[in-house]
Amino acid sequence: MLNLPNVPSWDGLHPLIVHFPIALLFIAPLFVILGIAIGPLKGRPFLVSALILMVLGTGSILLAVETGEAASEIVSSTSAARTVLRQHQDLAETTEILFALLTVVLAALLYVPALLRRELGPQVNVALLVVYLLFYTTGALFLVNTAHRGARLVHEFGVKAPVASSVAATDLVSSPTPED
Repeated sequence: MLNLPNVPSWDGLHPLIVHFPIALLFIAPLFVILGIAIGPLKGRPFLVSALILMVLGTGSILLAVETGEAASEIVSSTSAARTVLRQHQDLAETTEILFALLTVVLAALLYVPALLRRELGPQVNVALLVVYLLFYTTGALFLVNTAHRGARLVHEFGVKAPVASSVAATDLVSSPTPED
């Protein structure tokens, strides 16, 4: 019989969650660029898709920060690793705030003009989205630096979050059958 591995505890989820915001938040600006390139009417679905990716990416940052804080409480490490861990935590919190703001700004750019019944002209809309992408670059740089500090913790200092004990190798190789 096949035994399923245990689900990691809250503090062990961090390694599983951290890659989602990275992927989602690096894809989102590509949809903004497509929305700009295609034009205001036909490009709107791409901008809405970018917003959805931003919401999902920002939500996964929130989870990554929370699980990372839980994991950091039980990690014993050297002084150098603790310094990098503190940098990683500080960058993660700043990144969380930046992307929350960037998500709200994109939502405002997409929906406030319609709520006010004052649509922006195509040139103004493009200009605002280009400025938005410039600010997005700052968030992306914080995200890269946060990920880099996390990678240093794992690859340079060997810091690992606890993961639930998985099924023993012998259980996977040969499990008793009812005939035995």
